[in-house]
Amino acid sequence: MADVIIVLVLVVIVLIALKSTRKHMKGESSCCGGGGEIYQALEDKKLDNPIIKENVFKIKGMTCQHCVANVTKAINAVEGVSAQVNLKKEEAHVVYDREVDDQKIISAIQQAGYDVK
Repeated sequence: MADVIIVLVLVVIVLIALKSTRKHMKGESSCCGGGGEIYQALEDKKLDNPIIKENVFKIKGMTCQHCVANVTKAINAVEGVSAQVNLKKEEAHVVYDREVDDQKIISAIQQAGYDVK
């Protein structure tokens, strides 16, 4: 009986792992890793006006350079800000050239699939 329970537990673990792997490979996880895409470095976003503010956002959930690229793209899509994201420090350093509500940046990060600490 114990052997049957062990086998069932292992089958469940394997099924969960396969489901996660499939999701990752289709590019549906918060990490964009799958699909054979090669990471390409992003150019720094140039701001039109002088920098008036800086802020650092702690980000949870980044695991690779693909994640860094996703977060950078998400933040840089917000008008008036430019980001440099650091994987090791788990943070984004954001500079502003105009007044932008921090909630817009937080929302952009969350929509990209990551959490802000």
